[in-house]
Amino acid sequence: MGSKTANTIPFNGTAEQEAELLKVINEGKNEKGSLMGILHKAQDIYGYLPIEVQKIISNEMDIPLEEIYGIVTFYSQFSLTPKGKYNISVCLGTACYVKGAGNIYDKLKEKLNLEDGGCTPDGKFSIEACRCIGACGLAPVITINEDVYGRVVPEELDGILKKYNDAE
Repeated sequence: MGSKTANTIPFNGTAEQEAELLKVINEGKNEKGSLMGILHKAQDIYGYLPIEVQKIISNEMDIPLEEIYGIVTFYSQFSLTPKGKYNISVCLGTACYVKGAGNIYDKLKEKLNLEDGGCTPDGKFSIEACRCIGACGLAPVITINEDVYGRVVPEELDGILKKYNDAE
C-alpha cells in the first residue's frame, strides 16, 4: 500500500508515451466501464499515474478529474508516485511486524532517505510497506522486484542494497 501523497520527482513523460496513451483511450473510451482498464494500461505505460496523465484521461474521456483522482487514490494497485528500478516492499503483516519488520522498514527508509511510497532522485530505488505476502514462515520479509528476502535483520540491509547498486 503505497503512499498517496504528491511526488517530488518532476513528470517526464515522452511524446511516444502520450501517443500510446491516446491510442489506448481512443480504443476504449466508448466502451461502458472501460475507465479502470484504461487506468491500468496508463500505469503500465508510465509506471505510475501522475496528475498530468490523469488530466489527459479526464480531458479525452470527458470525465471530471476529481472522479479519476478519487479512483486512483482509492484503489491500492494505482500509484501517484513513480516506482524505482528496484521497488522495495517491506511486509508489515502481523508475523513480519512481530519479528521486527517495522525496524527493517525504518532502517531502509533512513538508508535511502525516503518516505513511504518515495523514490530516490536517481530513480533507482522506491520503497513501500505492504500487507501479508504469505511468507510468514520467513518473517520478516522484504521483496525487491521479484526477489524475496526472508528472516532479514538490519545488519544485512547494506549488503542487500549493494547487490542492486552494483548491478549497474
